[in-house]
Amino acid sequence: MISAIKVQNIKCGGCANTITSKLSELENITNVSVDVSSGTVSFEAENNMGIQGVTDKLKALGYPAVDTKNGLADKAKSFFSCATGRIK
Repeated sequence: MISAIKVQNIKCGGCANTITSKLSELENITNVSVDVSSGTVSFEAENNMGIQGVTDKLKALGYPAVDTKNGLADKAKSFFSCATGRIK
């Protein structure tokens, strides 16, 4: 099942690299892609539990879905995730 989640705090290719690599590590998640300009993360998941896992992982990385709270901690995590993605 192809899914897309619009998220907050995506700023650059470093963010996209981190998101792509971390989501690709999840079981039953494939074909991850990130559109930086629209803030959309697309992927294929085998089931709804996979979609929830992606949403949870994105939040943990500092990229919450647009319909959730974007607190200071999320913004700080996204800066760290962004920097990590630039190093790779």
